[in-house]
Amino acid sequence: MTSGDTAGPSGPRRRGKVLEQAIFQATLDELVAVGYARLSMEAVAVGARTGKAAIYRRWPSKEELVLDTLRATLPEPGPAPDTGGLRGDLLELVTRSRAAMISLPGCAGRVIMGELDHERAEPFMGLMHQRVIAPSKSLLRDVLARGALRGEVRADANNPLVIDVIPALMMYRAKVHGPPAEAEVVELVDQVLLPMVRARAEAAGPPAVG
Repeated sequence: MTSGDTAGPSGPRRRGKVLEQAIFQATLDELVAVGYARLSMEAVAVGARTGKAAIYRRWPSKEELVLDTLRATLPEPGPAPDTGGLRGDLLELVTRSRAAMISLPGCAGRVIMGELDHERAEPFMGLMHQRVIAPSKSLLRDVLARGALRGEVRADANNPLVIDVIPALMMYRAKVHGPPAEAEVVELVDQVLLPMVRARAEAAGPPAVG
């Protein structure tokens, strides 16, 4: 038997899904700790308590390992929220986006995006768009459509430019300032999204008294 088939560096042999999940966890830990360029199969094997052979049998390259890790661990977007009101729905959506961004897979994804040039990052960018950005935009479209039916959202507000604002703003701020704090979620909704999409009568506010 090879070292990859028996015991890992610091524990008994793992198999199947247990081993796979340990490898994914070790890959994320290493990405966040040292970045993509310095990530090594050796370090992942140590973190997962297995041998390099067990990793190379399934993932011939570091890129394939990282892509599979992100596919398996990025949070699922879930259904569109339905709190009964536009503001509550938007708060829930942006809160979910923040949670995904600060999760370990989200942090790993941001490390990769910040480290690699456009050409090398393209496979990871495609995956992030497919698994995170596109589903988030689809949920926002659903929320705005429901808000329009309630009379809270302008009919012309559900358009690609508006849909792009929050993902673009959150990614920009995460890159420049770090992930938004919880208080910033409320500010993003109240100061950016709601003024952009509210029905005009509602946006104007109640008439002046006296």
